[in-house]
Amino acid sequence: MGDLVDHQYLNMVSFFLTDRLMEYNMASRKKRVSDQGDNSGLSEFIQNVKNKPLLYLGTFLILIIISIVFIAPAGGCEGIAERTFGYYNRIPIQHAPNNFFDQTFIRYAQAFQFAGDDPEIFYYLFRWAFEETAIRTGILDEMRRAGYTAPEEVVDREVAALDIFQENGRFSAARYRSLDSNARLSLWREVRESIAINHFLNDLAGLKISSSEAEFIAAMSSNRRSFEMVSFGIESYPESEVIAYAMANPELFTVIHLSTLSISSSEDDAILILNSIRNGDISFEEAAMNYSQDYYSDWGGDMGIQAAYELSWEIPNEADRQTIMNLNPGEISNPIRTPFGTWAFFRANQAARALNIEDEEQLNQVRSYMMETMRGYIEAWLFDVAEDFRVQANTLGFYEALDAMGLQSMSFGPIPINYGDTALFTSIESISGMGLTELTGAGFNLFFWETAFSTPVNSVSEPRLLNNNLIVLYPVEEIVLDDFETMYLTSYYPEWVSSAFESVYRSYILENVRFDNRFDQSFQSLFPDVARELWWIFGL
Repeated sequence: MGDLVDHQYLNMVSFFLTDRLMEYNMASRKKRVSDQGDNSGLSEFIQNVKNKPLLYLGTFLILIIISIVFIAPAGGCEGIAERTFGYYNRIPIQHAPNNFFDQTFIRYAQAFQFAGDDPEIFYYLFRWAFEETAIRTGILDEMRRAGYTAPEEVVDREVAALDIFQENGRFSAARYRSLDSNARLSLWREVRESIAINHFLNDLAGLKISSSEAEFIAAMSSNRRSFEMVSFGIESYPESEVIAYAMANPELFTVIHLSTLSISSSEDDAILILNSIRNGDISFEEAAMNYSQDYYSDWGGDMGIQAAYELSWEIPNEADRQTIMNLNPGEISNPIRTPFGTWAFFRANQAARALNIEDEEQLNQVRSYMMETMRGYIEAWLFDVAEDFRVQANTLGFYEALDAMGLQSMSFGPIPINYGDTALFTSIESISGMGLTELTGAGFNLFFWETAFSTPVNSVSEPRLLNNNLIVLYPVEEIVLDDFETMYLTSYYPEWVSSAFESVYRSYILENVRFDNRFDQSFQSLFPDVARELWWIFGL
């Protein structure tokens, strides 16, 4: 009976096997250096997959087909009692000898040629089998909630067609009656479930895609542009501008080393503790550790060195803040009401120090303050610089302006309009992943695409803000795909949509609030030695 259900899962498992291998390979990179010598065969295997993915994908599909069709399940985790690893809508997701969970684990193991001596692979195979079982449980639950029930006559017909009941090409009543009643009932239920799953998958695969839609999508990719790009990063804001701002606002960057003590009960309680400190009955540090109710109590109230602007969170009143900044070394302020509902007093551990523009750490603090509170001011400066380049490029020429301003451009393309970074075409994500991090997120930015494809070829675009960079584009070429290439995209589009929907429903189930995933806890309980070794390798 397992074969009937598993044939319906063949496409699902095949589609995601390459992702599983990539996931495993990424995790393997985290292994300790001391373990690398023990996995030479596996490392070579993974490298071969990376070098020849299409060849090895075909190999894996053949392995899965062979394991599903020709290899009889033989118990993947012998000696393991039934164990629940999670729930979907309160339906338990269980592993038991020879159930779907166990059989899926076996087939993954066969595809990986796993012999059971590597806890790292064992963990991933077992987890993937759990996820596939959760997907199956979720599909059945969705069909049940939709009110679908396979007609009894359809179930009876499918049961009668099973290979185990065939003799000389016909249904054998004797073979059917040879099963005890419990086995027949269990088999009937499994067939009914497989029909529900088939119905779900067939409906998904049978979604109709109009030819006009496919042609429109293909046409989107027919025009492709290549670009030169100049990027003005926000980090390029010059130090001279930072110093100028600091010199114009020195009071913001005066620093002082403070300690504090906060009391939430009442001002009178705060004054009582303050007087005990001033009278010498208890030290400030001891009082802070015993009575203070803030983050600094564990350090005896020590706040470290604070700039005046940083104190605005705890002391929003400017007059109170100035009083604290004017404290002499060792002097303690009176209690101040804070925005957090506490009464706090402060001690100056050192006298306040004015900004020193020769101190690189203080200048970095000024820059951080400007980035957080004056970002628009800095972006305006970048726009002025980018516009200056644009003017020179229009006057002198793009490459001549680069030389005149000492700038460098970056090349990318050809790319089509691919808003959303779909996998159908070349994506901005794939480009940014190859080193052009300035384009991160551009695939989802409408202004980027508008600028990229509305600017005439061999013209300089208007500056566009993208994350922490202001970019200027220079389209250098536009090509149009021939009919053969667009015809291929038109024919491939329905298959891509089907795969996309498959990914969506898998994510829908695995990320659903009805899915109670308890895999890691159960795995650690069931395989403590394996989990312990994986903890040392990956920190799982």
